[in-house]
Amino acid sequence: MNAPVIYHFTTVQEWEDAQDKGSYTPPSYEREGFIHCATEEQVEGVLEKHFKQHENLIKLVIDPLRLTSSLRYDKDKEQKQEFPHIYGPLNLQAVTEIVFLDPISSEG
Repeated sequence: MNAPVIYHFTTVQEWEDAQDKGSYTPPSYEREGFIHCATEEQVEGVLEKHFKQHENLIKLVIDPLRLTSSLRYDKDKEQKQEFPHIYGPLNLQAVTEIVFLDPISSEG
């Protein structure tokens, strides 16, 4: 049985640091206790809302069945939808692909 993949956005530098540590926890993990992720349908909105000015951004493609930390879908009251959250470090083996994203520009 296949579970739909989920996505997480980070910088190249943070991902390289994770390679050295053996697992990934973003800076927001300390504050919030989980790693923010998105479904395929949520990717564009998350990029638009949170990552407009970021450079060196990558999208991690995560296989939920490979996660060693628990995955929960939590309701976002503001956006009225459920977002996937990983409660614990992201084990590197769960990342099946790394997509380098071009800087978001206003050019059409």
